[in-house]
Amino acid sequence: MKRRGSGILLHITSLPSSFGIGDLGPWAFRFADFLSETKQSFWQVLPLNPTTLGSGSSPYSSPSAFAGNPLLISPELLFEEGLLSRSDVEAPSFSAGKVDYQRVSRYKRTLLHRAYQNFKKKAEKDFRFEIFCEENGKWLEDYALFVSSKAHFGERPWSQWPKEIRDRQAKELRELKEKVRKRMELEKFIQYLFFQQWLSLKRYSNEKGIQIIGDLPIYVDYESAGVWANPEIFKLDSNRKPLVVAGIPPDYFSSTGQLWKNPIYHWEVLKKKDYSFWVRRVAHNLRIFDIVRLDHFKGFVDFWEVPSRERTAVKGRWVKGPGDDFFHALLKHFPDLPFIAEDLGVITPEVHALRDQFGFPGMRVLQFAFGNDPLADEYKPHRYIQNCVAYTGTHDNDTLISWIWGRTDYSTREPDEIRRERKNALNYLGHKGRRRRDIQWEFIRLLMMSVANLVVIPMQDLLGLGEEARMNRPATAGANWEWRFLPKQLTRSLKKRLMEMTEIYMRT
Repeated sequence: MKRRGSGILLHITSLPSSFGIGDLGPWAFRFADFLSETKQSFWQVLPLNPTTLGSGSSPYSSPSAFAGNPLLISPELLFEEGLLSRSDVEAPSFSAGKVDYQRVSRYKRTLLHRAYQNFKKKAEKDFRFEIFCEENGKWLEDYALFVSSKAHFGERPWSQWPKEIRDRQAKELRELKEKVRKRMELEKFIQYLFFQQWLSLKRYSNEKGIQIIGDLPIYVDYESAGVWANPEIFKLDSNRKPLVVAGIPPDYFSSTGQLWKNPIYHWEVLKKKDYSFWVRRVAHNLRIFDIVRLDHFKGFVDFWEVPSRERTAVKGRWVKGPGDDFFHALLKHFPDLPFIAEDLGVITPEVHALRDQFGFPGMRVLQFAFGNDPLADEYKPHRYIQNCVAYTGTHDNDTLISWIWGRTDYSTREPDEIRRERKNALNYLGHKGRRRRDIQWEFIRLLMMSVANLVVIPMQDLLGLGEEARMNRPATAGANWEWRFLPKQLTRSLKKRLMEMTEIYMRT
């Protein structure tokens, strides 16, 4: 990130495929080819961890901070390995433009179970699977036991499991492992398949000169192997339930704030343990990504803590985070910390100071540049610095086209305020206000010609799509994380225009 470059933000689920959801198969490799052909240097994705229907299939809410999402495993690649038959990969009819997570989950689970059965029937033993289990045993054993135990106990929350299992008493845990041993091996095998496919895609991308930017959420989900296996590093009561939960106060996206409900870290306990949980987590992410975006970077300075009984995030309080002590501890283990600081939201000078102390590039989001926020001017391209990553928008923003020409229905802001914001953006652009569907290219050009070392454009903005292509609407449930692009949208003219702009502004 020390030189000029550009890339695309596209989550794996948004790729085309015949199986109802983007995956790590042929189209992932074709997209890497597209990036290479258009002279891009970066591919940014969202978290790759497993998702659950109960959490709205959000990649930011997962039963594991380490495991990979089984839904992203490619049936076509399993067929090539001889783990599925040709009839297995004759997919039923799925929507090409949206992910139906419930239907896809049932379908993929059946295929993966079939692949596992075929794997067990193979005459020759695959030592790669055993090596994978050994190398990843620290997190893999807990994860496989957790999801297997969830199934064994009827999907009840782990705090409602028998007390001996909830509290991980050794004798009862050994007995449970024996009962769910077969299910555990299936879960380990699925993880083996995921990382085999993901690391193959990463190698291919790297060989094409493309670095992968991953996303590391600061918090972990309460219903996760990490909290069950490490309760002492979270603020839980004697029944292992959260005393306080995470969120953010009222903001741009919601008048009642965002109540994420993640358990809060006991940072004092983590420090006494030399932040070992986080060291393992960072090591894992630096193995599967080239660069890591630290989501909610502000939380390392101070975080919004809400009593668990509250139904909104309004009645919370700011609590001090671990600050620079945490990053100094990481530097003892890693000679380099290739992080991007997600420094958005209610940002204080202390957040900027911590970011700059370690030289992490922050984020500049164009859509935040034209409102009434005191920091709005910092998001204008003429105010950028070299050591930053510039975006037209993030996965939480509306698309550029919808932001400029769409409806004025945001819950926290008045229509007049939104109209002023749009007018300010068009004036900054020197635009006369005539409605144009391809106006996104003028905004993209602003970022490409800026001094920012790295520019990342969401795929939806590159394609000039409207509100229907929005990835996420914060503080809402349902209809999120579903968008997918269509093969026909990667046109020759799109490739030519992106490549020319990348070359003109020396981002190749």
